[in-house]
Amino acid sequence: MEEKLKHLEFIQQAITRMATNSFLLKGWTVTLIVGVLAFANVKDMDSNFIVIALIPTITFWLLDAFYLRQERLFRELYDDVRINNKDKIDFSMSTKPYIKNVDKWFRVCISRTLWLFYLPIILVIILSAWILPIL
Repeated sequence: MEEKLKHLEFIQQAITRMATNSFLLKGWTVTLIVGVLAFANVKDMDSNFIVIALIPTITFWLLDAFYLRQERLFRELYDDVRINNKDKIDFSMSTKPYIKNVDKWFRVCISRTLWLFYLPIILVIILSAWILPIL
């Protein structure tokens, strides 16, 4: 039983790391966009450079999807280890057997949890690039 609990702890630590990485990416995205918008408000600056903020935002979105998918794979592993007998505990951290149970990476990219965060940010960037030159 002790081996099973230790294996579950290892898997939970991996899940926690994936969730932490995802959280940090969201924080960096917001920080970056606020910084770009602050610099865009300077009168002598060309506000068209705001569109450059789309590149890291989309990159962070894709990376966030990667971490979310990895987290889901580790959750599948956790459930499998939780259900299995202690005799089958091999301390494997491989998530390959669960790939078919979890959405493909692109489907995770357009999952509700991600697009509800990143799509409004992209819209703010586009609207800012369009509205700031008018002001």
